[in-house]
Amino acid sequence: METLILSCVIVDDEPMALNLVESYVEKTPFLALKKKCSSAIDAMEYLQTETVDLLFLDIQMPDLTGLELSKMISKDTRIIFTTAFDQYALEGFRVEALDYLLKPFDYAEFLTAANKARTWFNLLKGSSQDQVKTTASTDKKEFLFVKSEYKQLRIKLADVQYFEGLKDYIKIWLKDNPKPILTLMSLKSLEEELPASDFMRVHRSFIVSLKNIEVIERSQIIINKQRITVSEQYKPKFLEFINQNSLNS
Repeated sequence: METLILSCVIVDDEPMALNLVESYVEKTPFLALKKKCSSAIDAMEYLQTETVDLLFLDIQMPDLTGLELSKMISKDTRIIFTTAFDQYALEGFRVEALDYLLKPFDYAEFLTAANKARTWFNLLKGSSQDQVKTTASTDKKEFLFVKSEYKQLRIKLADVQYFEGLKDYIKIWLKDNPKPILTLMSLKSLEEELPASDFMRVHRSFIVSLKNIEVIERSQIIINKQRITVSEQYKPKFLEFINQNSLNS
């Protein structure tokens, strides 16, 4: 499994506290220190052009407090407050801080908070990947618009049996339609628009609907009595498709 590395910035106006947290970050394998700042203003200027995962942020600082800064930064950056004052704990949770370290804290306490951040980002990453998978499955194309005889025709991909390339034109053969639709387009351009799970190029001149293959005989595909030869160039990929969907061992 890929190790998740969290980029971080430390903000504290006390040099000793700044150096202590830096030493804790350096001994934590999944943290990568990008910058340490002696004021919230310095941190604000840095975060205007850079995005980091995690902010170790002191609260009581001159000019601009940590709480004020926390309301100004990107929601993509999560916060762990580090402070000597426990009265800010409630306010810290109101700005959705991941944790609240009360000074003086040791490495064990720091690591517990850092692990909480790692868990949060791992959950976020997993959720994002699930969303990508869901989007990919639900957004699969169901139709295409093609230009034919000065009209834009809506072609349901479920009705397509195969596409036949003819120089600069394509013939689109549909179910229950004895005549093909002719459109000015290259087979290569069309291939890029089709869902790979449903269509496969098997010849320089043919892209077939995998769902509409009726018979495979030697190196030929039969769709609606039309025989389409699988050329050597495309045979390995087509054989892989057969093996994945075959009941024969």
